Amino acid sequence: MSPRTGRPTNNPKGKPLTIRLDNEAQQVLDAYCKQKNVEKGEAVRRGIKKLKSELKEKE
Repeated sequence: MSPRTGRPTNNPKGKPLTIRLDNEAQQVLDAYCKQKNVEKGEAVRRGIKKLKSELKEKE
């Protein structure tokens, strides 16, 4: 059996991230995921992209 399983992708996500959230942050994340119908990982990636755009504005 092949060591790679799952669907092929052009954007592999091989960098795991573990974080601790307070109750407020967890509620916001859960509400966003439910409203936008996305997984938590995707919501975090979207948040990081917003942070990246803020960095470009300050330069």
